[in-house]
Parts: sequence; structure tokens; C-alpha cells
Amino acid sequence: MALADLLGERPLVQAPMAGGASTPALATAVAAAGGTGFLAAGYRTAEAVADQVRAVREAGTSAFGVNVFVPSPAVAAPEDLRDLRAALVPESRRHGAALGEPLHDDDAWQAKIDLLCELAVPLVTFTFGCPDAALLDRLRRAGSATMVTVTTVEEARTAVDRGADGLCVQGLEAGGHRASYDPRTGVDRPLLDVLPDVVEAVDVPVVATGGLMTGGDVAAVLKAGAHAAQLGTAFLRCPESGAQPAHKAALADPGFTETAVTWSFTGRPARGLVNRFVREHPGEHYAYPELHHMTRPLRSAAAAAGDPGGMALWAGQGFRAAEERPAGEVVARLRAEAAEHGTRI
Repeated sequence: MALADLLGERPLVQAPMAGGASTPALATAVAAAGGTGFLAAGYRTAEAVADQVRAVREAGTSAFGVNVFVPSPAVAAPEDLRDLRAALVPESRRHGAALGEPLHDDDAWQAKIDLLCELAVPLVTFTFGCPDAALLDRLRRAGSATMVTVTTVEEARTAVDRGADGLCVQGLEAGGHRASYDPRTGVDRPLLDVLPDVVEAVDVPVVATGGLMTGGDVAAVLKAGAHAAQLGTAFLRCPESGAQPAHKAALADPGFTETAVTWSFTGRPARGLVNRFVREHPGEHYAYPELHHMTRPLRSAAAAAGDPGGMALWAGQGFRAAEERPAGEVVARLRAEAAEHGTRI
């Protein structure tokens, strides 16, 4: 199915959330309710991605996609890594967890691309950059539509020039990682500010994402020219979500009142709830994925201890509207709210 046809039939898209929140159960529940479900390949092995795709297909779901992280070419400076490691020692002692090694890897990029070409999933999307034209063409010949996440008009034009079938435009309100090709030079703009500029600049389908929590939000981006709306935080508290219990609870905890963009967990900018870790580790250190690997055992230990203060609590600006109800019911609510704004989804 062509990307425009897929989005036309299913303009409500569940965002791929790496780190465990996106699951086959969530993707199939959203698809069953008439949306487009997504799996996140980031931080998973190719074998684990294959298992998840198999689970989605065995559940009878055909409208879904898989998101992949584009490898980062930059390598963190050794002196920065030494400073970051020293600053993390108190956190290591807090839960008795050893710091991880500062590896610079490509997240099994080639193995995942080979797998996705073999599996021919309906839609393959990319974050943190744009693959070259040959790779996008290879996926298309295998039967997959391709889409690249962008934050600027310049990034959008690059993706289209290389042959992407569509774009996902991310506004600054979005939870989780900023998708900027180079986070050190990226420009943060609100979604409804950057979206019309991208729509005007390109001639491919555009999906809008960033802080969308209500049917009114969905209606607004569709009226602004988007073919579809992508929501992530809105599904985090659903029972089908794989987010940690402490993460789900924090989204409704009145003690958490705001989000902020932090570099402190992974070495790339990402939006999450402001907690102890975010406050104690300020600064902007480009050290991805080295810092991600260093803090991963600490984050896992905090989650195991039920300590939200040491976790990466990724969330968009509208996090308080996230509901603890099945994903199908969330989709139904969004559809009803959008109808109140004169939009059918």
C-alpha cells in the first residue's frame, strides 16, 4: 500500500517509543482500533525486532511500521567522557549499580536493515538522520514505504531529495529524543510553527508529532496540512504499553509538574519529566551513544527499585492528559474529540 493511502485510511499513528514502551500489544491494539501501530527497533537486537514483527503479524495486524535509529557519526571526546563518568559516580553508588562502558556503536544498524528488507513491513521510519538514497530505494524495492523524522525544513528537503516517501515533522513539544540530524545545530520550533513550513516545502505526505494529546490537537495538525498525527505520550499509561510502572505512575503524580529537554541520560537532547537526575546533571554534552551506555545500568537499577528520581521519564509537554485505559479506548476518545472539531479520523 502506498504511504498516502495508508495514512489516508489510518491518520492516527502511534509513535514508536524505544526503550520498551512500544510493544506488539500496543501496536496491534492501536491498529485494531483503526490507527497505525508502531514498533521501535532502537536498543533492540535484530532478533528481538524479528520476534516483535512476527507477533504483530500473528495477531492479524497489517497496518504497522518499525522505526530505526540512524547511527551517529560523531564520537565523544575522551575528556568529556571522563568528566561525565566522574559526575555519575554518586548515582552509581545510590543503587549499587556499576556504570556501563562508554561504547560507540551503531545499534546493529546493518543487521536491522537487512532484516527489515527481508520482512517487508509496510512502513520503515528513521530517526536521528536520513539514510542515503540507495538504502531508501532498497527498502522500497523490498516492499516497504519509508519515512524520515525531521525538525527543520532543511532536514525535510534532504530526506525528500534522497527519496523518502514521507516525513514525520517533530515539534519541540515532543517527548523523548529530539530527532534532529545534528542536535548541536538543530533549531527547536513548536509543531504548529514548523509544520506549515515543511508542508509548503515538500510534495510528500507529512505526519505531525509533538505534544499531541487530544482529538482537538489531532484536528489542528490535520487542518494545518498534515496527512496524519502521531502520538506517543498519550499511550504511555495504557496497559498495552511496556513503560515501567514507576514511569506510568509518574505521569499522574502531582509531584511531577513539568518537562524539560535534558542531555544527561544519553548524550542527545530528549524531553522528559523533571526529576532528581535531571536537576543534578545539567549541561549539554554531545556523547551519544556513549553516555546512553554508561547510564543504562543506572536507569535499570532505578526502575527495579521503583525510584522515578533516577529514571529517564520521557514525556511530551501534555503528559498530564495521559490516561490509564486501554489503547483502543484512547483511540476512540481521540476520534470523538476530533469529530467535535469537525475532523474525521
